[in-house]
Amino acid sequence: MSSFLKMVLSLFFFLLMRLFAEIGASQDVCKVSRCSHHGPAIRFPFRLKDQPHHCGYPGFEISCTENKQTILELPYSAKLSVKKINYKSQEIVVYDSDFCLQRQLHNLTLSASPFDFKLHSYYTLEDFTFFNCSSSKTEYKNLFWPIPCSFLPSNPVLAVRSNMDLDQLDLSSCHKIYNVSLLYDIVEFGKNHFSFTWSESICGECERQGKKCRLKSNTSKEPETECVEKPAKELKEKIDSQFHSFCLILGFFLLVFVVITLYYVYNSNKLDGENTRKIEKFLEDYRALNPSRYSYVDIKKITNHFKDKLGQGGYGSVYKGKLSNEVLVAVKMLNDSKGNGEEFINEVGTMSRIHHVNVVRLVGFCADGVKRALIYEFLPNESLEKFIFSTSIKNHSLGWEKLQDIAVGIAKGIEYLHQGCEQRILHFDIKPHNILLDQNFNPKISDFGLAKLCSKEQSAISMTAARGTMGYIAPEVISRNFGNVSYKSDVYSFGMLLLEMVGGRKNIDVTVENTSQVYFPEWVYTQLDQREEVHIRIEEEGDTKIAKKLTIVGLWCIQWYPIDRPSMKVVVQMLEGTRDNLTMPPNPFASIGPTRTNIKRPKKSLQQELTVVPELD
Repeated sequence: MSSFLKMVLSLFFFLLMRLFAEIGASQDVCKVSRCSHHGPAIRFPFRLKDQPHHCGYPGFEISCTENKQTILELPYSAKLSVKKINYKSQEIVVYDSDFCLQRQLHNLTLSASPFDFKLHSYYTLEDFTFFNCSSSKTEYKNLFWPIPCSFLPSNPVLAVRSNMDLDQLDLSSCHKIYNVSLLYDIVEFGKNHFSFTWSESICGECERQGKKCRLKSNTSKEPETECVEKPAKELKEKIDSQFHSFCLILGFFLLVFVVITLYYVYNSNKLDGENTRKIEKFLEDYRALNPSRYSYVDIKKITNHFKDKLGQGGYGSVYKGKLSNEVLVAVKMLNDSKGNGEEFINEVGTMSRIHHVNVVRLVGFCADGVKRALIYEFLPNESLEKFIFSTSIKNHSLGWEKLQDIAVGIAKGIEYLHQGCEQRILHFDIKPHNILLDQNFNPKISDFGLAKLCSKEQSAISMTAARGTMGYIAPEVISRNFGNVSYKSDVYSFGMLLLEMVGGRKNIDVTVENTSQVYFPEWVYTQLDQREEVHIRIEEEGDTKIAKKLTIVGLWCIQWYPIDRPSMKVVVQMLEGTRDNLTMPPNPFASIGPTRTNIKRPKKSLQQELTVVPELD
């Protein structure tokens, strides 16, 4: 919100508060009040306890309880609820909310009060004596009246006229409590209400003349009242009408002002609000995606007790899970075996260093006793293997352009592993099964259980045992006669993956009818070298160029000797360039068996010889 708008709002509300304060101040502090909406009106000679003393006549004090009852406070702590006030007849009707008037009035001395009982011709004020008896006096039922409410802890309370000859009564089981003057009907019929009246001299003349009554402003000790003219009815109605109109205009102005203000604030802050929401959503998702350690109990909660199984392999099983409404994950539960320890440490340690669009993100992990799990971002289209090895035509709907994009993405991911991290990461298990696809079929490299780290300054590592998947393992990983193990081993695996993408099948397929096609890489090299058509899944003429480019790049990558393979940086350049710039590589199969081509080994290697350094765990 702009500072100008803040200043305008502050000024408006300041003026509004001043206006209401002045209106409130202009109202009579001795105005007519009520304790509740249906309660009696309270005005002179009565006043509320919190009003100034000049608002009421002395002794006419009324208070309001928390539950909005109107209470008349009388001397000696007698408090009676007010039912009605008649200012013309100068009568106030009171009652006891606990239905025990006798208890309230037993010590009331009206001589200290401006009020007196309102007497009737048939009910007069009489003196009664109250007794507490251990037994009822049924034989004297016309002489004793039981008090309906109990205000003693035990034994009934009975009342008898004080002028009775007590010698005629059996009072052996009774003792006197007190004498009290009460209306006859309160005792005999147990009535719970009666009326007080006050002196005619207090405002009686004013009420008859239709004037307003108030205290005189004098210094005499005895309070006196005076009558003043009430405002004319027409003037009062005019004032009320003007005030009502003023309130309507003010309310309309306030409503318009609020609408304009809200519209201004909405438009001025709309962009900021959207940006704030985006940032908050990003921070929430980032907090969920930041690698964290979870307990096995958390894993069960995330996977809804392993309800949705995505797949299973030699390492264990994968389940679909949810960290929040926006963040889905794949949870890989590792088998409880000794070999998982190294793979688990490898994968967590390696992937915590990786942040690339073409590498699957590690969200968290679990190491709870023998229970180990890896939590990854969820990729809905599963692995590349599902699309390139399926016999269903429907699954080949990716198209050659999308296959080329996938190939470029995988190559960039491997290049990042080789060059983009603090230490070079060698994957050692590049294959279609370990390439996952997101909702837009963007590829992400996964499964770093066999990965190794080495210094970027050194290009090769020493290994005590071969690692990887048969069919994708580079020759030097199996035998050092072909060269040193290095990042070029991942290049070889990528080349085999490329050729499987082109052929839509495993590179070794004994089910094909033509025995010359059993080993696809050698067959496709022969076809290209002899300038023959490569009869694979080609539907449009433009697809042929893409297929040949992917094939040539793949053949460069599977050169038998690491020194003849390009780096992944060069591979990315080859894939993103045009096919016209590519030349056929030397025959990679000349040294492992007879072929129909001649060896065309270049005189100068693409890369310098690789030095051997120890691997970094």
